[in-house]
Amino acid sequence: MEKKEMLYEGKAKKVYATDNPEVLLVDYKDDATAFNGLKKGTIAGKGAINNRVTNYMMQMLEKEGVPTHFVKELSERETLVKKVSIVPLEVIIRNISAGSFAKRYGVEEGIVFAEPTIEFSYKNDDLGDPLINEYHALALGVATKEEIETIKNMAFKVNEVMKSFFKNLNVDLVDFKLEFGKVADGSIVLADEISPDTCRFWDSTTHEKLDKDRFRRDLGNVEDAYAEMMKRILGE
Repeated sequence: MEKKEMLYEGKAKKVYATDNPEVLLVDYKDDATAFNGLKKGTIAGKGAINNRVTNYMMQMLEKEGVPTHFVKELSERETLVKKVSIVPLEVIIRNISAGSFAKRYGVEEGIVFAEPTIEFSYKNDDLGDPLINEYHALALGVATKEEIETIKNMAFKVNEVMKSFFKNLNVDLVDFKLEFGKVADGSIVLADEISPDTCRFWDSTTHEKLDKDRFRRDLGNVEDAYAEMMKRILGE
């Protein structure tokens, strides 16, 4: 499939058109940002790791009945995906208190919840991706009631599958962010990525952070943490 003009460049990826109007090519970058782009840097090899890890997770979720935008991995950094119109809701599932949740509610990190929580952010960089509830989402017209229900059910299903998968790798899935999009026929699929950029991973034994928090919090060994997660997930 032929790579054509670049349509979009985001914080972590470039998106190109192809000769098929329903298929796009995603190219993962090593650039890293945090705090809505206020902190910038580079994590060597991150693009390749996130691409390969995402594709592995998407294919695993497809087998478990979660539709995704994945089409085909082309190289260690490039992947073909279905063209989707992104629903402007970031969906955050939390299993353990950490990050902004702990800060917002004044609790320590590491509280294991009796059941997972879900929250939505309105996907808008200019506004700093503010928290939004279902009623706000309906009022703003970002999704219908049915679409929100579908997204919630899919997000919890993703959590179930991923939690047990990572538990077998001696990793606690603390929390993660998902994005969803609509394909040509209007049906909703999981889009974007699943990687150490979008998930919090803690080693179950040592509680060592194996994700982007190492970059956010200047903990060092960022590249090693990403490489360790790829090794555990892909078994390489």
